[in-house]
Amino acid sequence: MENRAFSARAITYLAVLTALAVVLQTFASQIQIVPGVTLNLALVPIVLGALLLGPLYGAFLGFISGAVVLIQVITGVGGLFYIMFGTNPVMISLVCLVKTTAAGAAAGFIYKALSDKNVYLATFLAAAAVPVVNTGVFVLGMLIMSSPLKHAAAQVGLPFAEGQSAFNFIVAVLITWNFFIELGVNLVVAPGIAQVVKIAEKRKY
Repeated sequence: MENRAFSARAITYLAVLTALAVVLQTFASQIQIVPGVTLNLALVPIVLGALLLGPLYGAFLGFISGAVVLIQVITGVGGLFYIMFGTNPVMISLVCLVKTTAAGAAAGFIYKALSDKNVYLATFLAAAAVPVVNTGVFVLGMLIMSSPLKHAAAQVGLPFAEGQSAFNFIVAVLITWNFFIELGVNLVVAPGIAQVVKIAEKRKY
């Protein structure tokens, strides 16, 4: 599909998926399993875009999702990261934008490499890669900012336990439930995504 990426149908897909990513991420901002930490429901349209249109468009949709998250952080929706943004605006911006951008690109490359062998396996692996990469970049970014994280966490009522390392706090408090929910959602919808992709690939652009 990569050679037809700029067709009218591809642009239409991109527009619809972009709108869906914005809506889902805006809705997800209301779901806070941990105070100040929201779900990212926009991972599903990112996967779909990466599979339908390739790594470049997956990265673009990931960037759009990250931009929505960044706007939410700046406007105070994510209290923990709003506090951190005040002292580390560049790093917080990079984490918000890079994690989903990299995740979208990774999904596209994985699907492109494996889809000729097994479409369903390629879809499941691509769908799983998005939350894994998204979370991995997030963890790395938080580790780099471990001191500001500790200060901000205390302000929102999530203080580090005595002697607790930054890594343990990030894994145990910030990402455990979010990661498994996001991974579960992606894997549950993966078969449906595979069917959508197969139908789309049968049609001419």
